[in-house]
Amino acid sequence: MDDIFSILNKRWHIKESDEKRTLFLEQRLNVPEQIARLLSNRGFSTPEEAQEFLNPTLKASLPDPFIFKDMKRAVLRLEKALLANEPIVLYGDYDVDGATSSALFKKFFDALGTPSRLYIPDRLKEGYGPNIPAFDAFSEAGIKLILTLDSGTTAFEPLAYAAEKGMDVIVIDHHISESHLPPAFALVNPNRYDEDPLIKKGYGNLAAVGVSFLTLVALNRHLREKNLYGQKFPKEPDLRLFLDLVALGTVADVVPLTGLNRTFVAQGLKIMKKRTNLGLKALSDIAKLNETPEAYHAGFILGPRINAGGRVGESSLGAHLLSTENSEEARTISEKLHALNQTRQEMESVMLQQAISKVETLLQTNPLPAALIVADETWHPGIIGIIAGRLKDRYDRPTCVIALENGIGKASARSLSIVNLGQLIHQAKGLNLLVNGGGHAMAAGFTIEATKIKEFEIFLTEKISKLLEESNYKPTLNVDGKLSLDAITVDFLKILEQMAPFGMGNPTPRFMIPYLRIMNTSLIQNTHIRCTLRSETGKRLNAIAFRAFNTPLGEALMDAKDRPFHFVGTFRLDTWNGQEKIQMTIEDLASVT
Repeated sequence: MDDIFSILNKRWHIKESDEKRTLFLEQRLNVPEQIARLLSNRGFSTPEEAQEFLNPTLKASLPDPFIFKDMKRAVLRLEKALLANEPIVLYGDYDVDGATSSALFKKFFDALGTPSRLYIPDRLKEGYGPNIPAFDAFSEAGIKLILTLDSGTTAFEPLAYAAEKGMDVIVIDHHISESHLPPAFALVNPNRYDEDPLIKKGYGNLAAVGVSFLTLVALNRHLREKNLYGQKFPKEPDLRLFLDLVALGTVADVVPLTGLNRTFVAQGLKIMKKRTNLGLKALSDIAKLNETPEAYHAGFILGPRINAGGRVGESSLGAHLLSTENSEEARTISEKLHALNQTRQEMESVMLQQAISKVETLLQTNPLPAALIVADETWHPGIIGIIAGRLKDRYDRPTCVIALENGIGKASARSLSIVNLGQLIHQAKGLNLLVNGGGHAMAAGFTIEATKIKEFEIFLTEKISKLLEESNYKPTLNVDGKLSLDAITVDFLKILEQMAPFGMGNPTPRFMIPYLRIMNTSLIQNTHIRCTLRSETGKRLNAIAFRAFNTPLGEALMDAKDRPFHFVGTFRLDTWNGQEKIQMTIEDLASVT
């Protein structure tokens, strides 16, 4: 089928199925034809690959954790601390990945009856990663061992200071390293520069919580082999019961849900359903999450509430919530996070409109640049990452959003799949354009002097322009197939659930539905647009376009005047009072020519 160009100026690439391969997978796997077609379209050619994807298990996916550099050294140092009842500081990041990583270790150490202390730096006062004043306080308190979780790979000065003070630091992280490493006692990170290329390729997409879980697998195995359970320590903890935290952190950090990540999320959602984690149970209750949890709920219901503490409140709330064994404490923290999330939503709405206004003003006199950089002195540093993501989605360009204060900017950046933003940030840092910074391919953060923003913008625009030109980049929406509205049934959507969990790297199946007319449009919260769609056969479907108001998509929906359009979107089952109803999420539309 020919590609279609849409109202958002995107090319719809509608995948053509390999009929022979589809039939082969259908027969060998004994799955419905729709699943075989999706598997074929997404690159699965052998039944073995497809079977592993459809039924991911820890047994098949989990590597020997000791293949990672420094893992043995980290485990031996942790064993020494545990045997000596040495207090351990868990220095986590303030996002969901950091909170879940910290909670994993806290729950494991609590199960062993050994002392550990959570420490999450304040986003505004301390910023990202380890800092010398915090380490100074640990030294004065007699701390000898610190675990940095989801940070530390580029913390050269703080780790050198810790070594001077006689403290050992074990870094457990996933961010891209520089071409040399800080003086950590051990640094476990599949993305360290000197890691085996095969390990980078196989496990470089892990979130920090995934690396943390593998470290606990290694430590647990070591303690078992030394016969320390039932003697020095109580019975061996069941690490599978911690997989709800691994799933949550993995989804929230938006890493690809392929390979081991997919296994973590698939198995972790099963644990989440049991609601054994008191913090997650309390947060689910206050968010009125009564459905069977899916990756969507982890990413869009639970994750933002846990993140709210680090964005606009107390950074440590998320880690304390996820590690508590006290129901009352869990309820109290959940209420705080829920309220903070509402505050965050209000602030985000104002900041987003301001940021869009800045870009639109630029576009009145200039073409769309290769990279977007916007800055403001009134913006809250805790929310700029969300704004960067929204602008990236709206304009289809790598985006940096900078919160300025006293001549210094704290920035958050989001990228397209073809631009490795983390590498560009490291290059800019090497050119002294940035005070500091780091990240990975799709997301990064940095600190910059206000006087260097223009120079950094020139550097970034030149680099990204070249990448876009070399790849002949055109905004593209990949579509899994073309279906009639009559084909979208409850049974069909239940069949598609065999492909879950969905997320980055395994997106929710997206379909084109041709020749639909728009009825009964309404605006929700001055942000979203809800409507009813009607097919040529008279079938109707409820649909919503999120954050579409004041966009070309929203304008087309509100001004349709009973004209037919082709639609692209995803579908989900909403269960209400025991009834299952289908709702479409509209992603794009195109005029019928």
